[in-house]
Amino acid sequence: MDVETAAAICLCAASYYNYLNVYSKKKIHKPWRKRRWWMIAMHRNRNRITMENQLAELVAEPCGQFKKFTRMSSIDFEYLLQKISPMITKANTPIRQAIPAKIRLAISLRFLASGDSFESLHFLFKVSSSIISRIVPEVCIALNQVLKDQIRIPEDPQSWLQIEQGFRNFPRCIGAIDGKHIVMQSPVHSGSEYYNYKKSFSIVLLALVDSNYNFIFTEIGSQGRISDGGVFRNSKLWRRISSNNLNFPMPRPLPGSTREVPYVFLGDGAFALTTHVMKPYPGSHDKWTPKRIFNKKLSSSRVVVENAFGILASKFRIFRKPILLNPEKTTIIAMTCVLLHNFLRKSRTSSAIYTPPGTVDVYDSNNELLTPGLWRNEIEDTCAIRSLQQIPRRPAQDAYQIREEFTTYFVKGYNNTSRPSQASL
Repeated sequence: MDVETAAAICLCAASYYNYLNVYSKKKIHKPWRKRRWWMIAMHRNRNRITMENQLAELVAEPCGQFKKFTRMSSIDFEYLLQKISPMITKANTPIRQAIPAKIRLAISLRFLASGDSFESLHFLFKVSSSIISRIVPEVCIALNQVLKDQIRIPEDPQSWLQIEQGFRNFPRCIGAIDGKHIVMQSPVHSGSEYYNYKKSFSIVLLALVDSNYNFIFTEIGSQGRISDGGVFRNSKLWRRISSNNLNFPMPRPLPGSTREVPYVFLGDGAFALTTHVMKPYPGSHDKWTPKRIFNKKLSSSRVVVENAFGILASKFRIFRKPILLNPEKTTIIAMTCVLLHNFLRKSRTSSAIYTPPGTVDVYDSNNELLTPGLWRNEIEDTCAIRSLQQIPRRPAQDAYQIREEFTTYFVKGYNNTSRPSQASL
């Protein structure tokens, strides 16, 4: 071994020793302390019987307190409990009894419905906040597994045509698309990875909604720093559109036209105009102009996705303020809420509880808003679900022509039915 090699080895050894020395000083070594209590006094009278009696009292209450507590009927609660019990049930130990699966489900649903902190739920259920922080993700993962079929994108042209029937004011429409930032606390050691344009930390929820306010596609978890166009372009939905793997019906001409028009999703200004995504004309336009007519038709049809997000945020109040969890747990919880939304919307016993009459917007035949949905009165500026940034983009010429074809069709229909005559003006 020559002198240069030996010197290099010594230098490397000295550098590694210095690194270990600096790293050990950064670590905070807390002295181990013996626990003062095995269980605090307010928890000592907790047992399986008292915990189940607490829920039984809510179910027996005649004024429907259990429905407000869990956002669902007792029938649907028992159905979900039966499905996830094998996944979340824990064994008893000689020292203490395990928390029943029914209570674990009730804690998780109350956390989603109220948005209360783990510490607040600790006082309600007499379960420590550290245990609740483990219960909620476990139950949400179980719910995601049993409810995963609630969101299913159509796989054949007939299913897409059934969705089109719900969008009567916009032919060839097969869904409304939108994306929202779900605001959360700053993740540890994440830098600007989740930092969005509104100067908060978030993940993105991209969703496609049908005319019945049900989610038919969702993708959650993209970093907030990624633009809306980047989120959509990187999504599974866009990859399937680009590869013609969604089995759309064949393009057809609009009534009174000969040019074939493809089936489209309706988006807002945050999305790029493409052959399969229609967005409004940018800027403001005078009344009775073709662009204004098209924008009104599109906005009144895609309002279903705004209502779906509004219902989600108003019923699951976990979204009322930034979520104080890491991105992985926030993604799990957001997906649970979306799946529960579809489950409760389709439920025979919980649909009226979850979305009572007056919940969604009502429009007249002229696409004018008659009655705002009740959810609009409950959404505040501090809500954790926030809109994506709108960035202008240059679309392809084919997309321009398709939008013009829709505009021509709507202007013809508007002139024949809705526009007042010059005499009346």
